[in-house]
Amino acid sequence: MKYALKTDTGKVRQHNEDSGGVFTKGEHFLAIVADGMGGHKAGDVASSKSVSLLNEKWKDTDSGEVDTPEKAEKWLLDAVEDTNQKLFQHAKENKECDGMGTTLVAAICTPASVSLLHIGDSRCYLLKQGSLTKMTEDHTLVNELVRSGQLSEDEAENHPRKHWILRALGTEETINVDLLSFTWEKGDVVLLCSDGLSNKVSRETMEEMLNNDQLTIHEQVERLVSLANEAGGEDNITIVLISNDREEQEREAK
Repeated sequence: MKYALKTDTGKVRQHNEDSGGVFTKGEHFLAIVADGMGGHKAGDVASSKSVSLLNEKWKDTDSGEVDTPEKAEKWLLDAVEDTNQKLFQHAKENKECDGMGTTLVAAICTPASVSLLHIGDSRCYLLKQGSLTKMTEDHTLVNELVRSGQLSEDEAENHPRKHWILRALGTEETINVDLLSFTWEKGDVVLLCSDGLSNKVSRETMEEMLNNDQLTIHEQVERLVSLANEAGGEDNITIVLISNDREEQEREAK
């Protein structure tokens, strides 16, 4: 597997409240994107603490504890619930962090499968056989209105409450997250991103970029960030790409 990560402040905001990370353990990868909320200081704290707390737990984890989808989902749920408790407690004990929270999308990738946890509106997409599919459902007011048939997809794009998040990490003592596992094969690509990308770059454009085999995975990430900034760059942008390139990995190992 290969990966690329980039986080960018964008063209409008003064502070980057996004955080991201990819942490490896042999053939197992933990990838995270978090988009903080609650003012620049509190948002920074919520997203960066989430990534660092999950990384600390990952360091103490044996690869055998996450080598099946069932084990990986359990690890993600336990780790994120513990992280939520620590964020919630930190906000209670530090007045300047009152009300802080963060979205989170986290994936454990093995050569055979991907296990995914998300809360909020940061997303995961899967590129398989050239087709890009959104694997997560945004936990937002507008998305619920679309799901219930009260809004069309087109109406949702420009809705004034588009950014109202219904679920986040650290804002409540208990959380409700979505868990999903799926298989992937050689040539498949997982894309994790904050809404600074997905609100500015269409799925079709992302798909076209990820299918451009003239670009390295790092160049693809750079181009996607540039496209989001060219479209306005009003929000922070964070992207993680993970490519299941087992053939190249085996060739490099020889």
